[in-house]
Amino acid sequence: MSDVQKIITLLRDVDACLIPSGAHIFLQQGTEVTITQALGSSYTVNIYGNLARIDGKDADALGKEPVQEILEIPEGATLSEYVWKQLKLCYDPEIPVNIVDLGLIYTCNINEEKTGEAVINITMTLTAPGCGMGPVLVNDVRHKILCLPGVKEVNVEMVFDPPWDREMMSDEAKLQLGML
Repeated sequence: MSDVQKIITLLRDVDACLIPSGAHIFLQQGTEVTITQALGSSYTVNIYGNLARIDGKDADALGKEPVQEILEIPEGATLSEYVWKQLKLCYDPEIPVNIVDLGLIYTCNINEEKTGEAVINITMTLTAPGCGMGPVLVNDVRHKILCLPGVKEVNVEMVFDPPWDREMMSDEAKLQLGML
């Protein structure tokens, strides 16, 4: 049986982030939560009628194995392929679609230096400008890309022009969300 929609008792104290405000909260051991989404390297849980995000590194609080931060990518893959695969591990905590297929990544430029290290510059947006999860998603993107070998620096810029709309989603995302 899937753990999604199943009541789970927290096995230890854990920090979480309220959705959509982005406010940090502290959940105590013994608190009952319901997992509503387990995608990428984080969990969205329902706690007393509110949604909160628990990082994959804290999965043990939910009785799960900590989530692997880096996808296995075939030998010979380019840095660009690594970066895009990692970006697909970032999920909107309210929508079960990764941020690439949602159309939230506007640009991803990889500047490889003579030292062999790379600086990655990403421009992204949110589905709604007032969403408090922006800083959380930016940090998630930055962290996942910095985990890659050879990446020295990651710069993520949040923009709202052009504004996001549903037409920016991939057909796969639209199909997954029942919009096709």
